[in-house]
Amino acid sequence: MLINCVAYQDGKRLTDVSIDKIGAYLKLPDCFVWVALKDAELKELKTMQAEFNLHELAVEDALHGHQRPKIEEYGDSLFAVVHMIEMVDGDLRVGELDIFVEENYVVSVRNESEQGFLGVRARCEREPQLLKQGSAFVFYALMDAVVDRYFPVIDALERELETIEDQIFNKGSERANIERLYQLKRKVTTLKHAVTPLMEASARLFGGRVPRICMNTQEYFRDVYDHLYRINTSIDNIRDTIATAIQVNLSMVTIEESEVNKRLAAWAAIFAVATAFVGIWGMNFEYMPELKWRYGYPAALCFVAALCAYLYRRFKKSGWL
Repeated sequence: MLINCVAYQDGKRLTDVSIDKIGAYLKLPDCFVWVALKDAELKELKTMQAEFNLHELAVEDALHGHQRPKIEEYGDSLFAVVHMIEMVDGDLRVGELDIFVEENYVVSVRNESEQGFLGVRARCEREPQLLKQGSAFVFYALMDAVVDRYFPVIDALERELETIEDQIFNKGSERANIERLYQLKRKVTTLKHAVTPLMEASARLFGGRVPRICMNTQEYFRDVYDHLYRINTSIDNIRDTIATAIQVNLSMVTIEESEVNKRLAAWAAIFAVATAFVGIWGMNFEYMPELKWRYGYPAALCFVAALCAYLYRRFKKSGWL
């Protein structure tokens, strides 16, 4: 659906524009049109394609969605795919923002996300001296808004990791910790898939050969790249910490199993000694020493009990029990 369609000239908002009048404003000098769509259908995208002469491959990508983050050139126009990540009830929700940019227009298509960009439009309109740079500045503002929304996600993931680390040495929580660590690893991977390709693509918008439309805004896209680089570094640190936490948790499991095995071995040794003596005295030979001794039975029980108590004390002292 159409969110808004506004014409800007010389850094100032002219007016809201109806779809059938877009062509007239595209012909005005120093004027560009900014169209925002949400979950656009084929008919709407075809209309935009006709009005702005959008490349058919870019339109196809915007229609089907689920694209890898990227920035592609089609002649003098750019087409960007940016993933919108938000934390909802502890889970990551992935949306997509497709941006078509040329000198006299910006078309943004938001898919599967409730995060709007009215604040971005208001910010641009409050800074007419920057908005004078045209559609390229709007392109930067949209990308910057999406990237800035990654930071709260990073903070949430770091807090979740710290919570798991606080519980990693609690006995009996090993299985739950492993499950939570792998769930967290999956979330971090999702964010990594959104950040790394976009960082590589945004590096082409400053320095060296850059698209003509971005010539006067290179420093702004460098700022976006710097933010992405910081986020990517944080992601790598979280992934390394998760890997370390998993190894520590597995080591705790191994140590716990070793403790259990030692206890079982200690008890097995105690009962083995008792079984050995009882087995000897239970043999069916006619001539055995002390076989007819009146106190033989209680003496044998006391001897076995004393021997087991001695072994128990030694195992306890050595930490096996």
